[in-house]
Amino acid sequence: MSLRINATDALLIIDMQADFMPGGPLGVPEADRLLTLINPLCDLPFGVIVTTQDWHPAGHISFVAQGGPWPVHCVAGTPGAGLSPALAQTHVGVVLRKGLHPDIDSYSAFEDNDHVSRTGLDGLLKGRGIIRVFVVGVALDYCVAATARDAVRAGFATFVLPDACRGVRQPPASVLDALGMEGVSQADAVDLLAYNRK
Repeated sequence: MSLRINATDALLIIDMQADFMPGGPLGVPEADRLLTLINPLCDLPFGVIVTTQDWHPAGHISFVAQGGPWPVHCVAGTPGAGLSPALAQTHVGVVLRKGLHPDIDSYSAFEDNDHVSRTGLDGLLKGRGIIRVFVVGVALDYCVAATARDAVRAGFATFVLPDACRGVRQPPASVLDALGMEGVSQADAVDLLAYNRK
């Protein structure tokens, strides 16, 4: 695999939002530190850079009060749902909001958890001639993993950059091993950056 980034590559930045930063209601440990890698990645010549946002209605099914597993987070229009102000957004071409339906959660950037409702990301990427996708952000064991799996199913050569991801519950090695068995490759963001600065 060549690490050289070009216009047929896409960077998918998953859920780098205020509520997922340390100190937020669903803070992911060390999520804020990822920006030291993600921001430089945004300067590479990707064909498109997509960032996702959880964008939940109040009373969303994923919230504990509704029987879900998570505290209230990323309620549409609130500051916590906003992208981290430290995220460099100059080259972000697409902001994709997910989890909009009150009764369906949405981990993947490609489809809701019901595996019926699609976000349109597949068609958007193919329409721009994208062949490979590189996935970074949070949480590795949920939204990053779901996005990577769906990217493979959609026919993209898919890479997770583990050093530019953080998880919340499952050991990263086991998550990455499972993804590898499903066709997801790995590459380190530090290697990608070093190679493309040559």
